Amino acid sequence: MPASPGFDFATIGINHGHVYAQTSVMIEAGCRLKAFYGPEDDLAAPYSEAFPEAKRVADEREILEDPEIKLIIGAGILAERAPMAVRAMRHGKDVMLDKPGATSLDQLAELRAVQAETGQILSICYSEHLLQPATIAAGELVKAGAIGKVMQTVGLGPHREGNYPRPDWFYQKARYGGILCDIGSHQVEQFLFFSGASDATVASSQIANFDHPDKPDFDDFGQMVLVSDSATGYIRVDWFTQAGLPVWGDGRLFVLGTEGTIELRKYIDIAGRPGSDHLFLVDGEGVRHIDCASTEVVYGKQLRDDVLNRTETAMGQAHCFLATELALTAQAEATRIGGNRPAVKGRA
Repeated sequence: MPASPGFDFATIGINHGHVYAQTSVMIEAGCRLKAFYGPEDDLAAPYSEAFPEAKRVADEREILEDPEIKLIIGAGILAERAPMAVRAMRHGKDVMLDKPGATSLDQLAELRAVQAETGQILSICYSEHLLQPATIAAGELVKAGAIGKVMQTVGLGPHREGNYPRPDWFYQKARYGGILCDIGSHQVEQFLFFSGASDATVASSQIANFDHPDKPDFDDFGQMVLVSDSATGYIRVDWFTQAGLPVWGDGRLFVLGTEGTIELRKYIDIAGRPGSDHLFLVDGEGVRHIDCASTEVVYGKQLRDDVLNRTETAMGQAHCFLATELALTAQAEATRIGGNRPAVKGRA
């Protein structure tokens, strides 16, 4: 069967570095980056250098009103992503957002309403799953029954705050949404994917500002517990990866099944094997290490075909929205613990 033809796409919002991977995955799928909108000159210059074929436009309407553009991708300031997606869908465009797709439950409600109204595709690129070879390989093993029925996932998402200079909005909750909404959403989506859950609840959630007293609006630590009718998930995320680690974070995922376990060391195997994309499988026959570096990333090709065929192979729409809802709910209901919280009456 011949490969599906590509199409023109464009970018609106380049405030997070994930936009480079979002762009590349669609180009690798045979699509053409026609234009981009990013008002910040310091961000636009390197993006334009990386993708010189794209025209930089001065007004996003030039993209929204271009009938040749079928898909718009975006990694703008987090609170601005959902409003952009609404504008794009109402102009007849499919959309791929960097996570999180929304920073409030009100934004999510509008996304759901406009997606239902327009029939456009809204996909959220959870890069720690959809663009990460070890996670993709683990999904294939679980689907094949390698560890039996999944009972629990444990997702750890440490990040390095000083990986690059952070803009002011990074520390403003109204603009970034909070740690569980933001990086916690990666692990929420993976819990749903690996457990196969079509519904779940937030059993508990906590956030903290342990070490940023000068930035009281910032969450530097968060955790949550999710429960479905067949599995549980524990998630911990933080901004405490130290400079001594040669990567931005030791992202790990544990998947517990009735017949085995999988552990992922996605970006580094500390004091062990070189490189990234490490998968460890334990089952009734023994222990195996699997190098997943050659596992194919298919998200771009699947999304390309979904745009052309109006299918849901890259990510089901209900799954996309549920992952966002759970992360936002965990953030909204989180108890603030430790660190720089106000003193509790009657305690030191």
